[in-house]
Amino acid sequence: MQFDDDANLDTSEVQDVRGSRIPGGRATIGGGLAGIIALFMGLFFGVGPENLGLTSGNDQPATSASSAAQVQQTCKTGQDANTKEDCRLVAVVNSVQDFWRAEFPRRNGRYTDAQTVFFTNRVGTACGTATSAVGPFYCPGDQKVYIDLGFFNELRTKFGSSGGPFAQAYVVAHEYGHHVQDLMGTLKRSQDGRTGENSNAVKVELQADCYAGVWAHHATTTPDPATGRPLITQLTETDIRDGLDAAAAVGDDRIQEKFQGRVTPESWTHGSAQQRQQWFYQGYRSGDMAQCNTFR
Repeated sequence: MQFDDDANLDTSEVQDVRGSRIPGGRATIGGGLAGIIALFMGLFFGVGPENLGLTSGNDQPATSASSAAQVQQTCKTGQDANTKEDCRLVAVVNSVQDFWRAEFPRRNGRYTDAQTVFFTNRVGTACGTATSAVGPFYCPGDQKVYIDLGFFNELRTKFGSSGGPFAQAYVVAHEYGHHVQDLMGTLKRSQDGRTGENSNAVKVELQADCYAGVWAHHATTTPDPATGRPLITQLTETDIRDGLDAAAAVGDDRIQEKFQGRVTPESWTHGSAQQRQQWFYQGYRSGDMAQCNTFR
């Protein structure tokens, strides 16, 4: 994955609170087995941590005072995105939102921007407090995506993904798929408390995978509004394979087999490895969000 070296990055779309202390409360999830269970339950869940029982009522959302504190200083151009991980993620956020700003109004009305929050250890959100153990998630209460960048190392070491820059891009694009669902009113269908391979929770997650694929289809042709040129200049077949591999690595069946030694489809919340790959590729192949109706 390559970015236009001369493009300017918009760091206003990222709130960087890494290293900040979130006042009040205490973390409710630690390491070890509890952390693994929380990660299994929360990975790419698409809803805030209050749905996972991870909240601590005294904690407050991260304030905007430290907005883009680090990335604003170091992430200025596409060249930075080609050399630094956090800058690459800023560029992906820019590209994903550039696409949805153009695509969403054609079908559903006005697109509302969503910030991505980079954090470490734990973070306060409008949905409650979460630790790094829950993995990346989207909070509909404040319409923000939350990512501890350390997760991407765990995606390789704990979950066996091949990694690579586009595996990270897939994660970001999946979470913005949840934002699109939130704007459309679809996201709330996942919050009926049901699990299983045919549940709404699984269908919502697979649709977000498909939306991530739709963005990937258009990533090298979506113009940067400032330059009129695409921010992402190249996606290779290797990049797409890395995205498909990451989708499979976080399939419910893969995670259950790895951490509990057996597969229990009745408790699925995200879909199997094969399903997640299938729906990401459906979006990538078609480039059409209308082809992402997982509820059909």
